[in-house]
This record gives sequence, structure tokens and C-alpha cells, in this order.
Amino acid sequence: MSTRQYDPVAAPRSRLWTPAGLVLILFVIVTVYYLGRQFNSRELQQRDAAIQQLQSDSQRLSADIADQNANLTALRAELMSTKAALEAIMPSQNTYNISPNQSLIAGDGRLTIGMVGSPGNDGVNLNVNGKQQKVAAGDAIHLSPDPSTTCQVQVQSFDMFKAMLIASCAATKSQ
Repeated sequence: MSTRQYDPVAAPRSRLWTPAGLVLILFVIVTVYYLGRQFNSRELQQRDAAIQQLQSDSQRLSADIADQNANLTALRAELMSTKAALEAIMPSQNTYNISPNQSLIAGDGRLTIGMVGSPGNDGVNLNVNGKQQKVAAGDAIHLSPDPSTTCQVQVQSFDMFKAMLIASCAATKSQ
């Protein structure tokens, strides 16, 4: 009877570590490396194309915003000009511009106001419902055209060519 002992030196070599096995492993490693680079290369190209598209979209949108801001500025300027022209034609409620020797109806038709002559340095001559009075800027004329109504005419400002008045009427409060 013979007993065999395991001898590592005499043991057969694994097929994996043969020269053909090593070449196969090296081939697989190189192939996987190049396939990975190709896959990453496509992803990088797609990423770069997406970035370029986003940059061009951003530039286009920035130009659109700049155009819209310019348009908005122009529209605001036009609105302010139109508003100023409208204020000159039709001032705020109960506010009136009156020129020398001009008359106007105010206070819901209860007041007839006329400016007599040009304004002077110290005030304007106003004819309110047939009563002439000299009034300075900030002064007010109070009157009652009928027992149920009180009216007020106040001079806001004046210059050589016009005066700005606030005229309003309100029902008297019953006590």
C-alpha cells in the first residue's frame, strides 16, 4: 500500500494561470476598458450637446428679456406722457386749471368760477357765483349756494398763465 501525500510542487497547474488564460484575462480587461471609454464618450458628447443647447437657449431668453424690458420702459414712458396729457385736459376729480378771463362750471353744476385778469404776485381774482374775491395760494372760499349744500373753492397754486383750483360741494349734515 502506498500513501500519497499532497505535493504542491507536483500538483497540476490551474488552467486559469496558463499563458492562454492570462492572455484571455488581459483581452477581457482591455476590451472592458475601451467599451467603458466609448460609453462614457457618448455620454460626455450628449452632455456637451445639452449644455450647448441650454447656453444658446439662455442667450436667446436673455435677449428676449432685454427686448421686453426695453418695450416695457417705452410703454411706461408712453403711459406717463398720455397720463400727463390726460391730466392737462381732465385733471383729477374736483381739480381744475383755469386761465385768465376764463370761467368754468364746478361742484356738480352748483358753482360758476371765473378768473378775472391775470394772477398777480400776491393772489388771483376769482369770481365765484357772481362774487369777486382776491385769493392767495392755499386760501379757501366757503359758500352755500342753497341751504342744503356747502361748497368750497381752494386755490392750490398759480402762475402767470393759470391757476389750479380744487372745488367741491357736499350736502350739509342735518342736526
